[in-house]
Amino acid sequence: MSAGADRLAEVHRRIAAAARGAGRDPAAVTLVAVSKTHGADMVREMLDAGQRVFGENRVQEAEGKFPALKTEYPDLELHLIGPLQTNKARDAVALFDVIQSVDRERIAAALAKEMDRLGRRPACYIQVNTGEEPQKAGVLPTDLDAFVATCRDTHKLPVVGLMCIPPVDEEPALHFALLAKMAARNGLAGISMGMSADYETAVRLGATHVRVGSALFGARAPLATSSPETHA
Repeated sequence: MSAGADRLAEVHRRIAAAARGAGRDPAAVTLVAVSKTHGADMVREMLDAGQRVFGENRVQEAEGKFPALKTEYPDLELHLIGPLQTNKARDAVALFDVIQSVDRERIAAALAKEMDRLGRRPACYIQVNTGEEPQKAGVLPTDLDAFVATCRDTHKLPVVGLMCIPPVDEEPALHFALLAKMAARNGLAGISMGMSADYETAVRLGATHVRVGSALFGARAPLATSSPETHA
């Protein structure tokens, strides 16, 4: 068993224990392996160990390693979990199966246009800035219900859930509970929350997707630059 397979098994074990402790079915939680800054060889190691759902922060980085892997592993599912610019909307719709970072109307409109153009409709999550941090992407909680309605009714996006990244210096459970409450209020089944440091807490509070990077892949490549809001 490879080191990567061992780490994968341990994360799955912890997810299952947290789910059972909360009276949930472990199968209701999807592990998104965050592979940003790690090469295709490390992704393939996880694929060989049975992992099929991956998350990337940047469209361009994902384009460099996933098209060939998706051909090799047709059941691979790729999530965009980082900020998306409007000029990358077409590329994102073409490559990703799920877009977790819909956070403003310009992006919603651009995605809707490209989905119509390409005939491909990746599932969408709305990113919520639960901590109302000025430097962080995401819809403010007070604006969420109206934004969900706009995405659904005006842009006809396939919105399936919500995503958040809590402030690093606050108790994540408070933000996870808030996200779950907002998802339920809007009839959204998907709840993407929890990263390497807090995914067990997220599972206990209802996460359907946890985004785990360093606990699976180890430390990131030293030359990589990443924004503090997208660590996993």
